[in-house]
Amino acid sequence: MTQQNHIRKMFFEQGLNISEIAEETEYDRKTVRKYLNQEDWSIKPKRVPANKNKSKLDPFKVEIDTWLEDDKRARKKQRHTAKRVFDRLCLLHPEDFDCGYKTVSNYVTQRKKEIYTQKEGALPLEHVPGEAQVDFGGADFYENGLLHSGHYLNISFPYSNQGYTQLFKGENQECLFQGMINIFKHIGGVPTRIWFDNPSTMVTKILKGGKRDLTDAFLRFQNQYGFEASFCNPASGNEKGSVEGKVGYHRRNLLVPVPQITNLIVFNEELLIKCDEDAIREHYKKGQLISTLHQLDRQKLIPLPVNEFEACRYELVRLDTYAKFKLENGLHEYSTAPKYAGEKAQIKITAYEVILLDESLREIIRHPRLYGNTKQESMQWIPYLEQLSIRPGALKYTGIYQMLPKPLQEYMDICGKGERGILLKAILKISKASDFNRAVNAVSEAVSYGAVDPDSLMAIHSRIIMPEYKLKALSLPDNVPPLEKIKSNAQAYNEILKKAGGI
Repeated sequence: MTQQNHIRKMFFEQGLNISEIAEETEYDRKTVRKYLNQEDWSIKPKRVPANKNKSKLDPFKVEIDTWLEDDKRARKKQRHTAKRVFDRLCLLHPEDFDCGYKTVSNYVTQRKKEIYTQKEGALPLEHVPGEAQVDFGGADFYENGLLHSGHYLNISFPYSNQGYTQLFKGENQECLFQGMINIFKHIGGVPTRIWFDNPSTMVTKILKGGKRDLTDAFLRFQNQYGFEASFCNPASGNEKGSVEGKVGYHRRNLLVPVPQITNLIVFNEELLIKCDEDAIREHYKKGQLISTLHQLDRQKLIPLPVNEFEACRYELVRLDTYAKFKLENGLHEYSTAPKYAGEKAQIKITAYEVILLDESLREIIRHPRLYGNTKQESMQWIPYLEQLSIRPGALKYTGIYQMLPKPLQEYMDICGKGERGILLKAILKISKASDFNRAVNAVSEAVSYGAVDPDSLMAIHSRIIMPEYKLKALSLPDNVPPLEKIKSNAQAYNEILKKAGGI
């Protein structure tokens, strides 16, 4: 480039002609003329020269490639190794093949990397304010001392990196909807677009061209809140990396140590406040507070609908002879009331509760919803006790007798018909005042004492529920003399009494 520039200076600045320049620089006249007439001086890419170093393996590479490509359809342990390729070439081409094992091994290693390692470049995604991503994570928690394998819903706003979470006992449709509704209400609006995986609670089938067949319930939910739903490609969680990161962040920062909960609904309300407080920190990349950036997210939100979506589903069940019904393939059993035995009933199922409705859709009884893969029962005894207290003589003929705990059966057996009705009313009264389990404990203790009257039962119950008071040790003032130790016999007491009487 220096010599070319020098030639142009000799012509344009010093006034030398082409012949003089060629003579002085010893360049051909055509070369000098080319540099003088050149107009485009942009750098041009150079072609990469082909590898001219031929290998003795070249005639066999097509054959080797065919074997390795065919291996993609075979089990991993039945694919060609470099040793097997070398042995086959020696066997098939005993006269022509003249390569060392190292040459074959290097080529096979290189080709396997090209065939099996297809790297995809990560595409930078533009995060628009107001858009969100949703995913579940798993975390244990204790509710009133009972351990649950819980699931927590996470919503992340990639633009601001703001995240919210809600804890549930399951990962079902009702928990998904309820968690999203809780967060929508808390932030005062609905994200314009929400990214999901492809869970069965929303997607029934993935179609060609990226389309989805969606569940009826999800379509109703989407229409109620007006957001656009986008779904990731299968096995492509990286497409919603913001919420994937939030799943781990929320667990480490909000669910460690393992939460001890008395009321899950109240705990979830507290979680939303903690999520707001957590946003008072700097964004990892943008140099502003997350809470400040999230204000732009909120400005883009869709307004909440006038009517809140009811996150529940309804099922029609047949009650058995004990007026019970089962859900979750028979794992979870719930009671109702004796008068509904054998009838059909409609069940309302939410994330937290299971509610029995009558033919007018009025509530009959409400249970906490059971979760888990083991057989469980939720029993509300008061409806059964109310009917038994009216007809105590029919106790052993209703089938309800076998449902009663053993202590209660024993207690009923030693009572007459009239007394049985009075006792059942007493047990009903205790159950309404506290709970059925405490009534059973009172009965058990009454049986052990041989106390069969209602007054004794109520007294025992009162003592059971009475808080235990621990009195502090009494400290005497210094002017009170200490008591003298005396012998513990009648003669010693006689001596003291004589002194006390002044004898």
